[in-house]
Amino acid sequence: MLTIWGRLNSHNVKKVAWFAEELGMAYRRIDTGGQFGMDAAYLEKNPNALIPTIEDEGLVLWESNAILRYLAARHGGERWWPADPASRAIGDRWMDWQAGYADAQRNAFVHCIRKPEAERDQTAISASTAACAKLLAVPERYLGERPWLSGDAFGIGDIPMGAYIHTWFNLPIERPAFPHLEKWYARLRERPGYASQVMIPLT
Repeated sequence: MLTIWGRLNSHNVKKVAWFAEELGMAYRRIDTGGQFGMDAAYLEKNPNALIPTIEDEGLVLWESNAILRYLAARHGGERWWPADPASRAIGDRWMDWQAGYADAQRNAFVHCIRKPEAERDQTAISASTAACAKLLAVPERYLGERPWLSGDAFGIGDIPMGAYIHTWFNLPIERPAFPHLEKWYARLRERPGYASQVMIPLT
């Protein structure tokens, strides 16, 4: 059975738990990080002191997008890990692109959700929101031409940004209109694994 260490209110843990649901894998998730802490046994597995970490068939692996690629290649077959490099790369590029977006969204998330109202820095929130909006114009344009970041069908390329777009649309901020992103988000919300693993209260 797949084991996932990490608390579910982490974007990076959401990715992995959601994809395990998409794959129909049996798994257990062990709350780790944040208020749950990290014991010596966990730090032996992941000396970066970050989440998530998985163990699958004897393999211990960290870095969420590497985990997604591994699970797709090991357990997903052609549906999730196309043999054709070009087909695979169409979605794969968005997994790397998401890392830059995560940096842009961090201050808006931390100040709106994880800091008490009296400690929130509105200047940092506004700058973060503007940086996100500038970046989101890129997938907005792409999704105007095809339904999924992975191309014509939902794939692992949709998962990293899928975890973050839920936060974007639920932060208490003013957002510009992104109609194609909104439609993509609506399609994501129809997926049971997304609803159960990603669409949880922001904390």
